[in-house]
Amino acid sequence: MQNIRPSRKVIEELRETSRRILRLRPCPIHRRQYHNQKLSFESLLTYKLLLYSTLSLGTCSVVYNHPSWFGLKELHAEAPPAPAEITIEKPKKTKGLSKEQSRDVISSQHLQVKKSWENPGVYAWGSNSGRVVAPDSDEAVIRLPRRISFFDGLLLRDIKLDQNFGAALTEKGDLLQWGERYSKDKRAPTLTLTGKNLVSIAISNDRILALGSGGKVYSVPVSEEDQAKGSKQSESSWIPLWNSPSKISYRLLQPKDLGWGEKITSISSGIEHALLLTSKGRLFSAASSSEAFPSRGEMGVPGLSWTTRPSGPYDQPHEITTLKGFEIARIATGDFHSLALDKEGRAFAFGDNSSGQLGFEPSAESPYIDAPSLLPISRLYQGTNLSPRVTSIFAGGDNSFFTVDATRVAQPGEDPAQRIGLGRITADTWACGQGILGTLGTGRWTHRQGTPVKLKALSGLFEWDEPKNMAIPIRLKRLSVGSTHASATMDNVTHVKAGTSSSTDSRNDTNWGADVVWWGGNEYYQLGMGKRNNVAVPGYIAPLDSAAEKERAKRKEEHRFQITPRHKVDFNGRRVSMEQRVECGRMVTAVYSGI
Repeated sequence: MQNIRPSRKVIEELRETSRRILRLRPCPIHRRQYHNQKLSFESLLTYKLLLYSTLSLGTCSVVYNHPSWFGLKELHAEAPPAPAEITIEKPKKTKGLSKEQSRDVISSQHLQVKKSWENPGVYAWGSNSGRVVAPDSDEAVIRLPRRISFFDGLLLRDIKLDQNFGAALTEKGDLLQWGERYSKDKRAPTLTLTGKNLVSIAISNDRILALGSGGKVYSVPVSEEDQAKGSKQSESSWIPLWNSPSKISYRLLQPKDLGWGEKITSISSGIEHALLLTSKGRLFSAASSSEAFPSRGEMGVPGLSWTTRPSGPYDQPHEITTLKGFEIARIATGDFHSLALDKEGRAFAFGDNSSGQLGFEPSAESPYIDAPSLLPISRLYQGTNLSPRVTSIFAGGDNSFFTVDATRVAQPGEDPAQRIGLGRITADTWACGQGILGTLGTGRWTHRQGTPVKLKALSGLFEWDEPKNMAIPIRLKRLSVGSTHASATMDNVTHVKAGTSSSTDSRNDTNWGADVVWWGGNEYYQLGMGKRNNVAVPGYIAPLDSAAEKERAKRKEEHRFQITPRHKVDFNGRRVSMEQRVECGRMVTAVYSGI
C-alpha cells in the first residue's frame, strides 16, 4: 500500500470536517429514527474521513503515518460497508376473513381498542403485600398486568390504590374498598359509603376523601373497624322528618364562608393533607389523616401547626389567603407538598422542598416553604424566542411535573426576515424533585433536582394532522404520579371510527388509541414491564393481555400498549361514553375503564 504525505491544506480541511461531524446530533423530531440505526457514530466518522481523503487525494489507498500532524491515530483505508439487508414484511394472511377479523389480524392497536369496549374492567400490578392488585392471590408481587376479576364488565368513576388498600367509585357513585388495611378477612371489594353520588376520590395515609356531586367532601376511615366504631352522622331517611345514623362513620370537610352557589369541585390529597378547590377558584387546605397533623408547610398557611391551629375540628378547612385574587384552576399534591395553577398559567408551590420538589433549590436550613410561592417558569426559557405558559400540573411522592405551551414570539430588534414560525406552539414537560429511582424521567439518576429539568422524551413532539393539514404539537392528556413512578398518556391523534361509515369501511382501516409511557421506581414491578430494574427514561409496555392477543390474532411479534380514548359505544344494551385511564399509586399501578 502506497504511503502518501498530504499537504498542510488538506490536513486542515480534514480537521475542520472531523469537528463538524463530531458536532452532528439527531434533531429531537428524528431522534427515534437514529436510535434504531445499526450504523454506529464512530463508523460514520471513519467512513466520512476516508471518503473525504479519497476525493481530496485522488487515490483509493491512503495511509497516514504521522498522527501528530492532526491528532489522529493511524488511519487505514477500508472497503465501504456493505449495504444493509432490507427485509420486507410479508402481508398478513386475511383470505377468507371478514373485514373485522382482518383488522384484528393486521393491527394490535385495533384489537386492544376493541377488547377494551367488549370487556371493560381493571388491570393492576405491582406490590401485592396488602392484597390490593390481586385480592385472591397470596403472591407478594404481580409482575405483569392482571385483571381483577371482581371488576370484569364494570365501569368506574375513579380508582385510587395504596400498597395496603384500594378504593374505587362505581358507575353509580358508590364507594368500594378492599385490601388488608380495610379488612384482613374480606378479600373482595366491599361497598361502604353509598347513596352520595360520589364523583371522585383521593387517599391519605389512613383515610379516603370522597367528593359528592353536590360539593360535599366526605372523609372516610380506611379501616372497616374504624368505620364501625366511630361516631355516626345523622342522615335524613325516606321517612319525612325522620333522621337516622349513617351506616358507617365518616366526617364532613366543610369550608366556611362559601359564596352563593359556590361549592367544592376538585380535591387532592397527600399523606397528611388535602387541597379543596371551589367553583370560584378559591383554595382551601385541611388535614386528611387522623394519625398526624401536617407540619411541613403543605397546608399553605404560614405558622399553622397542631399547637397553633384554631379551635374546632382538627380537620377543618383553612382558606389559603395568600392566593386570594388568583383564580385557581388546577391543584395537585405530593406526599408532603402542594401545587396550584391559576387560569393565567401561573404555578404556585408550597410544602416540603427537601428534594427540590417545589421547583426551587433545596436548602438544609429551610427545607419547607409554608406559603405559596410563584414558580419562575419564564427563567427556563430565558434567552429564547419562546413565551411560556403552564397548562397543567401533576405531583406525587417527592416529585412535581409541569406541562408548558411555549409560543414563538418576535424578539425586540429581531430581523423581520428571521421571524419564521411566529405563533408556533411547542409543548414541553418539566420535572423536579427526587430522581435517584429515575422518577424525573430525564435519563439521569439525580438525588435531588430543584430547578425544573425538561423531559426531552415528552417535549417538542409534533405530528401531522391530516384534517387540519398541518403539524400540531403533541401534548400530554394526563400524567399520573405514584410514590416513585409515573405514567404519561399522550394527547396524540387517535382513530376509533373504523367500520362506522363508508369512508372507514376498508379492511385496512383500523382503530388506534393514545400512546402511554412509564418510568421511575420499579422495586415491586409497578412499571408492568416484567422486569425489576428502575427506568429513568419513559418507555412502553406490552399490551395488557398480550397472551390472549397472541392467541386470538396469531401474532408473534411484540407490540406496545395503547390506551383507548373516550368514545361512545354500545355496552349492555345502552350507549355509554367510556375511556381507559391509568392510575399510579404507592408501589402499585392500575388501568381501568372509566366513564
